[in-house]
Amino acid sequence: MITRTRWIDRKFEFNFPVGLFPCILERLRGTPVRLEQMVCVIPKEVAIKSPGEGWSIQEHVGHLIQVEGLHDGRIDDFIEGVETLRAADMSNRRTYDADYNAVELAEVLAKFREVRTGFVARLESVDDEIVSRVVQHPRLNVPMRLCDMAYFAAEHDDQHLATIRELMRPLG
Repeated sequence: MITRTRWIDRKFEFNFPVGLFPCILERLRGTPVRLEQMVCVIPKEVAIKSPGEGWSIQEHVGHLIQVEGLHDGRIDDFIEGVETLRAADMSNRRTYDADYNAVELAEVLAKFREVRTGFVARLESVDDEIVSRVVQHPRLNVPMRLCDMAYFAAEHDDQHLATIRELMRPLG
């Protein structure tokens, strides 16, 4: 199996047409369903098992909840017309502090669905000028439109879904 590229090592080129924004929204809208379907049958002991230094399946889901706050704030950045988007906390302190393994998986999944629904609704509510507005991404050091930020969020989702799938591989 090909080794998956680490998220922080990924490079992005945002050269697709803004007309793909509705398709990106569908991808974002579908993440909770894909995630729920993927993990709905795993036992709790599997969901909370941490592989060495890494997060458990449940913590990966919790991380997606935490990142929605960043995404939501970045929508504000685009609306306000800042020069550079707010930076992510690369230490992921909020994910660690939230102790997602102490919560039922169904509750974590429901919370992700709730925050993702809000994120998509906000993306749907902005006008075309905001969707096309260009702001600098702080870590990637590239210009990014709001539609690119949505694509970036969808790619981040898939990065974590791929990791969860890898963690589930021993289950067969």
